[in-house]
Amino acid sequence: MRRVLRREVAGTIGLLTDEHDFRAMRHYRTFAFAFADFAEYLKAFEGLLSSRASQGAHTTVALFDPEEYADFCTGTGLDPDSASSRARYTAQLATTGPALPYDGQPLADLIPALVEEAVRQATWEYATTLLARLGACASCGEDIGRAAFTRASGLLARILDTARPGKRHLVCSVSVAPETLVAVLHADTDPDGTCQLDEAEALEFTTVLAAGLATRSPGGLVIRSSVPSAPDRVYGWRLRQGDPEPLTAGEVFDAYCTDTDTGDLVSPESDVDYCVPPDLGPDVTPSAHRL
Repeated sequence: MRRVLRREVAGTIGLLTDEHDFRAMRHYRTFAFAFADFAEYLKAFEGLLSSRASQGAHTTVALFDPEEYADFCTGTGLDPDSASSRARYTAQLATTGPALPYDGQPLADLIPALVEEAVRQATWEYATTLLARLGACASCGEDIGRAAFTRASGLLARILDTARPGKRHLVCSVSVAPETLVAVLHADTDPDGTCQLDEAEALEFTTVLAAGLATRSPGGLVIRSSVPSAPDRVYGWRLRQGDPEPLTAGEVFDAYCTDTDTGDLVSPESDVDYCVPPDLGPDVTPSAHRL
């Protein structure tokens, strides 16, 4: 009966994703004695995940950050050199930290996905905090962050409405000193024409776009649409002084066919049209609230 009940218990395990974090945790005696090196740790971790999966147990893998763990122990008065303290911190990560379900994927795939999830969460938290700190407009009293989010939501809706049906991949990049915020959104179209997208991705994307609009920071927004038996379409806008400006087809081509690290030209993809974006129509945001 206990074995049956054990299969009903969901578990969360904290994962150290790089050797730097692994070395930081080896300062704790109760952790150091168990693993000789990072490779051995990963092998044991993957074995544990596989074992739980074979027993029908559901496991969530959370990103374990040694610095945040130390802060957690300081704030709660727990001994950091304790397995129970690590377990309590990991339990908290299940609801507050970057975490992904384990579905049998190898760690070589799980680790990059977990790191990407952490970056997404940090980006959204930074952009949200930035918007909240902007306060009210001196001339009209409107909350600047809320107005920017409303405007960004409307802009995103018009971009999706004017894009052809199919799979859409959007990227928004905003240079908000000292950070560069990047958000990605995937959208698809049902047979009845309904646009389907992930709500969490949409929230993150809108928040980053709103941060760019509110702070009048330089940035860009690019969309790539795909349908069967037709070339992909790529087009976009630059963000300038809080407004989207259409990119020319040549500017989109240059952006996609230039190595961002070296500046060298790279060969363009086949079956891709670099286009001028469609007309989004008038900005419905009241002029008094334009930021």
